Amino acid sequence: MSFDSYYNEMYLADGAVRSHYQALADWIATTPHDRIKQMRDAANMLFHRVGITFAVYGEDAGAERLIPFDMLPHIIPATEWRLLERGLKQRVRALNMFLHDVYHGQEILRAGRIPAERVNGNKLFKQEMVGVDVPGGIYAHVAGIDLVRAGAGEYYVLEDNLRTPSGVSYMLENRKMMMRLVPELFARQSIAPVEHYPDLLLDTLRAVAPANVENAVVVVLTPGQFNSAYFEHAFLAQQMGVELVEGADLFVADDTVYMRTTTGPQRVDVIYRRIDDEFLDPQVFRPDSMLGVPGLVSAYRRGRVTLCNAVGTGVGDDKSIYPFVPDMIRFYLGEEPLLNNVPTWQLRNREDLEYTLAHLDELVVKEVHGSGGYGMLIGPTSTEREREAYRQRILDGPENFISQPTLSLSTCPIFVDQGVAPRHIDLRPFVLSGKDVVMCPGGLTRVALREGSLVVNSSQGGGTKDTWILNG
Repeated sequence: MSFDSYYNEMYLADGAVRSHYQALADWIATTPHDRIKQMRDAANMLFHRVGITFAVYGEDAGAERLIPFDMLPHIIPATEWRLLERGLKQRVRALNMFLHDVYHGQEILRAGRIPAERVNGNKLFKQEMVGVDVPGGIYAHVAGIDLVRAGAGEYYVLEDNLRTPSGVSYMLENRKMMMRLVPELFARQSIAPVEHYPDLLLDTLRAVAPANVENAVVVVLTPGQFNSAYFEHAFLAQQMGVELVEGADLFVADDTVYMRTTTGPQRVDVIYRRIDDEFLDPQVFRPDSMLGVPGLVSAYRRGRVTLCNAVGTGVGDDKSIYPFVPDMIRFYLGEEPLLNNVPTWQLRNREDLEYTLAHLDELVVKEVHGSGGYGMLIGPTSTEREREAYRQRILDGPENFISQPTLSLSTCPIFVDQGVAPRHIDLRPFVLSGKDVVMCPGGLTRVALREGSLVVNSSQGGGTKDTWILNG
């Protein structure tokens, strides 16, 4: 497999437009530049008005800013989407089975398919969950799986986000914006809807309520308004018609969780939590946490409340576990993986370490517990000084790192001041696991706004696009 050339989502090698982009190409060709600029300005104003912001860490200019939105959609034909959907559902089923297994019989470890120390010695493995039965055996109720397209156009899974994956609110707001700005494009073709995602999410959460609970009370637990994804927490609570709460709004009595209301305590059955494990319960994890609820883990272990996602899911999306997901699929499902991993070197292995250190200028190196694009070295765009500093970090703890080829991510056109230009993208579809495993047809397309950049993370200055799945 070659990762050296990039795949152009809109154009063939001879410059012809791919058939599923033809309606968009016609619209671009016939729409005056001034009108496009007016629509881009209108989008920025509307996004600012509704408060769609994201904290960009490391910038001095204020705590938050608008996420750049590009009007040119990322378009995927229905046949291609159906293959992706099958592969994503397969992967998430296997990951949920893995999580249940490692907190119970550990069959996959005893079979030697994954080294036991990778799980039992992992800081994201929570001893408090050993032997705990969660409703339906589901740990990752909401999974955001990052996909990239490289080489000749094959999709690869870059990351499995199982802890508190974010971004779905931007998927929904991007669609509302596009329907408002360019209704004529929706009239010309059949684009699968995404606005029912909050209903799917609420159904998923209610489906995993504790046993014998009818009309489950669901809440969204947020760290508060200073969290980078607070807009999303508030948005999803509002869209689902449930309460948005902070830790201080909840309390535990007799291993039961209650919400403080103006009419008195109300029992809570399902918590869609957007707080990391370590901050959930100061009696169990960090005693200095002011974000969580004392006694919450005890109520959870007793089966009196459901946490989505489950405590301890992080061991499933840790980058040291990622290389073993294809084997999980074979082990638990007896199937071949429909979506491939990116080739990965595990630096705890001596040969992989030596190879990586000899090719630092060619590879991407990541921390195994990292997320959000932080703590990475992108070899080809790094300086010699940066590589030497990173080399020392690796040597200080090689087991904390993996490396991968530098992928030439596929490109999709965006509007720039001079017209239209290609920029690199990735795609985060969302997989919901409750009574069934379901997906909304689409996802969050993230785009690197700087020419040549491969960093698409919103928290590091990337932008977003609407994702269109064409029916048919």
